[in-house]
Amino acid sequence: MSVRHALLALLSDGPKYGLQLRHEFEARTGEVWPLNVGQVYTTLQRLERDGLVVGSEGAEEGPQKGYRITVDGARELTSWLQTPPDVEQPPRDELLIKVLVAVQVPGVDVHDVIQVHRRHLIELMQRYTAVKADAAEDDVALALVVDAELFRIEAAVRWLDAADARLPRVTPTPGAPARGAPAAGKAPARRLGARS
Repeated sequence: MSVRHALLALLSDGPKYGLQLRHEFEARTGEVWPLNVGQVYTTLQRLERDGLVVGSEGAEEGPQKGYRITVDGARELTSWLQTPPDVEQPPRDELLIKVLVAVQVPGVDVHDVIQVHRRHLIELMQRYTAVKADAAEDDVALALVVDAELFRIEAAVRWLDAADARLPRVTPTPGAPARGAPAAGKAPARRLGARS
């Protein structure tokens, strides 16, 4: 999450104070990402240093200093909004790493590991669904955040199901690569177009 760009977006509505920016950030993100007010002011100082925002003339640092976005700040915001995130290389996903490691650990039933995580994710989906059901109908920010999390979790559950079906029902031999695992010296990330 880019706090820098979120603050620029909030300032695109008009000038605001630091504490006001914090409250608006939390409200617009469904109040799921609390933001430290110190982080707001540190980020504003950097934005001001970089010429992307301008503080009120003559105002000292603190809660009464207002900020407004500059032309360069608006260009930076537009560029950020229109630049797709870098997803060329798979992210380091702890769940994926746990399953890959479990395949290699003698005496560990990888299918049990998968089911433990699957149950946890299903419970998490149920909690998010309850949050969505209890939310005000006009709370679009919260609905979007919850939908994103539900889709992300659903994808993880589907991946766990696919992994469970793909993995052989055998215990790995210590030191031997699991069936389907890359041989020593071959990195799967290279096959996915990762940079060296």
